[in-house]
Amino acid sequence: MKRYNPKDIEGKWQKTWAESGIYKAVDFDESKKKFVMLTEFPYPSGDGLHMGHTREYTLGDIMARHKRMQGFNVLYPMGYDEFGLPTENYAIKNKVTPQSATKTNTANFQQQFESLGFSFDWDRVIRTSDPSYYKWTQWLFLQFYKEGLAYQQETAINWCPFCKTGLANEEVINGRHERCDNLVEKKQLKQWLLKITQYADRLIEGLKDVDYPSRIADQQINWIGKSRGAEIDFAVENSDQKISVFTTRADTIFSGAFLVLAPEHKMVSVVTTESQKSKVAMYLKEAQAKTEIERTSEGDKEKTGVFTGSYAINPANEEKIPIWVADFVLGNYGTGAVFGDIHDERDFEFLRKYDIPARVTVIPEDATEAAKVKAKEYPYTGQGILIESGEFTGQKTDVARDKIIDWLSQKGAAREKINYKLRDWIIGASRFRLFTATNVVPLLFRKKIYQLSFRT
Repeated sequence: MKRYNPKDIEGKWQKTWAESGIYKAVDFDESKKKFVMLTEFPYPSGDGLHMGHTREYTLGDIMARHKRMQGFNVLYPMGYDEFGLPTENYAIKNKVTPQSATKTNTANFQQQFESLGFSFDWDRVIRTSDPSYYKWTQWLFLQFYKEGLAYQQETAINWCPFCKTGLANEEVINGRHERCDNLVEKKQLKQWLLKITQYADRLIEGLKDVDYPSRIADQQINWIGKSRGAEIDFAVENSDQKISVFTTRADTIFSGAFLVLAPEHKMVSVVTTESQKSKVAMYLKEAQAKTEIERTSEGDKEKTGVFTGSYAINPANEEKIPIWVADFVLGNYGTGAVFGDIHDERDFEFLRKYDIPARVTVIPEDATEAAKVKAKEYPYTGQGILIESGEFTGQKTDVARDKIIDWLSQKGAAREKINYKLRDWIIGASRFRLFTATNVVPLLFRKKIYQLSFRT
């Protein structure tokens, strides 16, 4: 043959492979070790595969074929994640029903998969819209609910007032609903959540037992974001109210210069004075149009905020500090409030922008650098020696930190706390597209699903 022509060759062998069942996993075969190769299921929300699909499934196919050649009994299944927003949006855009769109698209996907020669076991196709599949997702949800792992809670979600529906983050583009282009707002609604935070430590420990590259493991650990620190109470001036903040740097508490509340914090309306109400209301409206990524971006974007008109009392030195609202603080992380000081780069910018008085309480051991820090030339964020910190002055920060927490605890103003960036999973805004083999939670229950399809 002068030139390989796939049309002349591949159709014949693809038919032979299908008829012989060469790629089928064998049930109850005790003569071979089992190997399950999983790749992400595609959304049949487009009318065909793209190059990203081809790359992903080719890598999985290489692994599956390699293991078969080593003598393993390989299960390499495929399926279609047919529920959810992508399919819904495709159906609306093309003015067809989701059912007909799914039927047409999956048929084309399968024809393309077969043309590519992937070694899937087509006897074990999983379709998330199949009652025989989703009865198990419903069963799993009930088990979570019975164990207290699924619960309802008032939560701020993206809300389109025009479509009258909750939205996933992926549906919000530049503060607007991608479908109708109307402005999206934040709305408190009762939502279902899964208590994934209960497994935060287990997820971190489990990374020691999986063969992940260190870079990927580190990304997972940073995503979970375990932090050990303290929750500190700030009394609101002329009030019986208090605001709790989480911090990993209790050693800088004596330099606390201002308090910051997330726009969605319940105390915003309580502490905002009459004279500041219009300014705060305007700022809250602007914050609602931003995504969490936009709010927490560490880029060149200038940090913004608004003064509530009220003050809090720093429990370390009884000094009065202003209470601000700023969108770089998120309501669903920690307590939704932080104290700001000169020993943080973001806070340093904020202090300068709004001309908030601040003092230095941590200096490096190098005398030259210490002089620059005292002159407020730059924010010193490292470990060092405490100054102007009451009875803790002169101590090293890493030693003083726990002592300060104990001291504040004795005053009833603090307690040790472990915090996580990981948050419980809001599933109400995701159209209950749950428990497919590619979601984040399946590590906790994936075995159950695949015991059903690969009978062991």
